[in-house]
Amino acid sequence: MEKHYDIVVVGSGIAGLFFARKAAGLLPRGRVAVITKKDETESNTNYAQGGIATVMSGVDSFDLHVSDTLKAGAGLCHRKVVEDIILHGPKVIEKLVEIGVKFTRSKGGTYDLGREGGHSINRVVHASDLTGREIERALLESCRQRPNIDFYRETIALDLITYQHKNINCCGGVYTFTPRGRVFRSFYAPVIMLATGGIGQVYFHTTNPDIATGDGIAMAFRAGARVANMEFIQFHPTTLYDPGRRPFLISEAVRGEGGILIDSAGRPFMKEYHAQKDLAPRDIVARAIDSELKQSGAPSVFLDVSHLDKVFIKKRFPNIYKECKKRGIDITRQPIPVVPSAHYNCGGVVADLQGRTDISGLYVCGEAACTGMHGANRLASNSLLEAVVMADFASDDSLAFRQTNNFPDTPPAGEWLHSSLGGNREKIVVTHDIEVLKKTMSDFVGIVRSLDRLQMAGERLRIIQKAAEHYYLTQPASYPIIELRNMSLVAGLIVRAATRRKESRGLHYLLDHPETDDRWLHNTVIRPHNYLPRKNNLLRRKDGHSL
Repeated sequence: MEKHYDIVVVGSGIAGLFFARKAAGLLPRGRVAVITKKDETESNTNYAQGGIATVMSGVDSFDLHVSDTLKAGAGLCHRKVVEDIILHGPKVIEKLVEIGVKFTRSKGGTYDLGREGGHSINRVVHASDLTGREIERALLESCRQRPNIDFYRETIALDLITYQHKNINCCGGVYTFTPRGRVFRSFYAPVIMLATGGIGQVYFHTTNPDIATGDGIAMAFRAGARVANMEFIQFHPTTLYDPGRRPFLISEAVRGEGGILIDSAGRPFMKEYHAQKDLAPRDIVARAIDSELKQSGAPSVFLDVSHLDKVFIKKRFPNIYKECKKRGIDITRQPIPVVPSAHYNCGGVVADLQGRTDISGLYVCGEAACTGMHGANRLASNSLLEAVVMADFASDDSLAFRQTNNFPDTPPAGEWLHSSLGGNREKIVVTHDIEVLKKTMSDFVGIVRSLDRLQMAGERLRIIQKAAEHYYLTQPASYPIIELRNMSLVAGLIVRAATRRKESRGLHYLLDHPETDDRWLHNTVIRPHNYLPRKNNLLRRKDGHSL
């Protein structure tokens, strides 16, 4: 089955929806398809509690926000990218307000600005403690009102459709699978936007929803796009420790408002690890908690806000208060048990600020992209900022690309390798391999790494990846098989990148090389075997720097 569109968006988080909405407005006679694995509300955006970091007060400045971002990035941020995104921040906040996002305001009508780890001043625009859900709500309502946007729910992208045009590697579509009715579709469009979010599900403990299996990164790499900085996986320091139940993120903003990390004896310990104590950057806090847990053997540490005003806690963090209360914890009286969990991928598909990749017609935005914004460690609440700014820029650029390039409506496509078999087969083997993959990544490629552990992880993952390809080609198509194929590839890329970097920097801490070494002051770029360089290097930035 074939579908033809002007633009196809894969993913329905803040990046995908903002891009789709603006692109549909720029192409009133064109058609935009949004493909989403589950319901369109299921995305990392919907689980983002903190907010969007941007300069909105007279006591703040762009230079200060840039400085905080560069400091957190541990030398690997691209200054020009950071500056452009931060300068555009207030503009996209106002665009989101115009769309209908209701950010929390003070009594005087100004934005109520929160503060999170690594920030030197309050600058986080938020909607109570459910910012992501509020943004998702407003963007979805707006997109549904546009008659030229079609949603394809419960549909997973399998691979990109690529072809050669004048010696340039081009993308002209995407293959998809819908389990209900076992429908395979080929979506053709001159512009494909990957806004597929994160990779958290490759780890055993993660704050990410079930859909975050790195599909976009895996598809882009298989199609010939480079990836970079995959070793820099951010572990959120404070996930509610509640064995056997779905992980629940305790926002960084809780520490920003005065929350204190303590051990089981009530001892505050962050002063022993960093001058900023509980407001240290996430990598510092995550390693500190990891160290405390290994020394004590305890299953968790605790985040205490019981010393704060009860009315303030309930008003500032209503969702966190309700969720913890539902699980038997009154945070106004009891400390919250917390552990670090895989949260955010600072690496991804190599892209410029307009979302352009190595493959002509293929764009990427948000967490699936690596632009140089985050470097070796993301500053809290800079992720939603980058996602919406990139989507804003990419929509303009993709329209210009659409109008100035004359590519075939149905490009020549290679043989589509997949299994279209029907019938039931045993699923236990696939489930087992997914669990082994997750445990391998958490045990050997977690917060603290060693070369021996990385080697062991690589050996196990190669076996799983080979098995996943076999399942994909011989067994009936299913979400677990498709996701295992992508997860095993992405996990392998993380291990390859982590093995290459012989130093400790930002989110990558290697016991064999515990010091930061400026000989490694560069990106870890991995090229596919079928990589073809583009003639016009769109990845070369205005400042002359390229990945």
